[in-house]
Amino acid sequence: MSGNPAIHHDLADLRRAAEDLARQAGEITLRYFGQRLAPESKSDGTPVTRADREAETALREGILSRYPDHGVLGEEFGATNEGARVRWIVDPIDGTRSFIRGVPLYGVLIGIEIDGDPAVGVAHFPALEETVSAAAGRGCLWNGRPARVSTVDRLEDALLLTTDPEVLAAGPYGSGYARLQSSVRYARTWGDCYGHALVATGRAEIMIDPILAAWDAAPLLTIVTEAGGSYTTATGEPSIHGGSGVSSNGLLHPAALDALSASV
Repeated sequence: MSGNPAIHHDLADLRRAAEDLARQAGEITLRYFGQRLAPESKSDGTPVTRADREAETALREGILSRYPDHGVLGEEFGATNEGARVRWIVDPIDGTRSFIRGVPLYGVLIGIEIDGDPAVGVAHFPALEETVSAAAGRGCLWNGRPARVSTVDRLEDALLLTTDPEVLAAGPYGSGYARLQSSVRYARTWGDCYGHALVATGRAEIMIDPILAAWDAAPLLTIVTEAGGSYTTATGEPSIHGGSGVSSNGLLHPAALDALSASV
């Protein structure tokens, strides 16, 4: 990240702004949550609703009214101010399938990059009234209190999460995930962004997502690492742009990556 002290000083303000905007977008999603919705299918087969679009519109308007020189990349409406030094990456509803079915584990995601490096991350869960946020060098907060990953150091004591085990089983990491699943104490499908938040707050040890877009991963590297854990792609790259994501408490990260790499 840039060594510019002014940029570093602004991180606390950027985190507060991102938390505020995520909560505002979350209020929009709650107007639709639990209702009968008629989702559309996007070109990639994923669903989108009116709530997604309204929440992202509010995020974009809020960001650019405060920071007109910043860039924005969003799941629904693409990129604006491309090439800006500070870029916000937003997902108005991560876990749209859960949202449509009235499951409360969806989230509003905001990540902020400065000179291409993740600097701020916010994951807000409107239906659960939970917010996990972090800024580089300033720690991770869970509803305003410091958040830390767990200290579990044995796979046989660990809780492993993923969004959809069938997707994993059908992909290149299938056999590795099966091996890892057989080694842990519990495996659950508390998935999408909420699984990564559970790792960051010490309630789970490993979360694996074999397919992630940048907006799905936008806040995760900052949140998990600032909570003391590790976040990489499935191949071990510390990036939100690598197409996959593994969060862990750090102690079990090598074992998770070893298991996944054995199947490729």
